[in-house]
Amino acid sequence: MRLDKFLKVSRLFKRRSVAKEIAAHERVFINDHLAKPCSEVKVDDYIKIVYGTKTLVIRVLLIADLTKKVDAEKMFEVVAETKNIEI
Repeated sequence: MRLDKFLKVSRLFKRRSVAKEIAAHERVFINDHLAKPCSEVKVDDYIKIVYGTKTLVIRVLLIADLTKKVDAEKMFEVVAETKNIEI
């Protein structure tokens, strides 16, 4: 599954266009490699998302084309969440 679609279906982002833009601005990594919106996501991949004030690392548990809100949380587990310190 494409990265931008996974981020939208898993409800990490509300819109696929936002997920695509974040990835295009080099703020998403898959297994410590810079990811493009079209990068392929597989089960057991680690995805790091750099937001403005925090960094989130998740592990992919499930790939699904469509999910309900309660099922979206089963698609990934949070491995780490850290605050970014600006100097």
